[in-house]
Amino acid sequence: MGFFLVVGIGLWFWRDSLGAREQARAASARACRETGVQLLDDTVALERLWPRRDRRDGRLKLERLYVFEFTDTGQRRQIGSVLLIGLRVELLQLEGGDLLVP
Repeated sequence: MGFFLVVGIGLWFWRDSLGAREQARAASARACRETGVQLLDDTVALERLWPRRDRRDGRLKLERLYVFEFTDTGQRRQIGSVLLIGLRVELLQLEGGDLLVP
């Protein structure tokens, strides 16, 4: 019984993480497109993961911070970040000061 519970929790976490990563990738691609810069490698990388209470409903959710690289000139790489609470994009920031709140 305990084995199946651990496997079930592991599968849930894996599936939830894939969904969150895709949300962060889509949000970063959309932000880059809207601001006229190019998303490099078309990917995001998980920087931090921790539990946090959602301000909207008070429930405990996973907060994930993803980072990505983009370029405006093709010569220099810049860093952007996407903060998710659960599967909701809370904040997106591009290096250089562009702060986007979905």
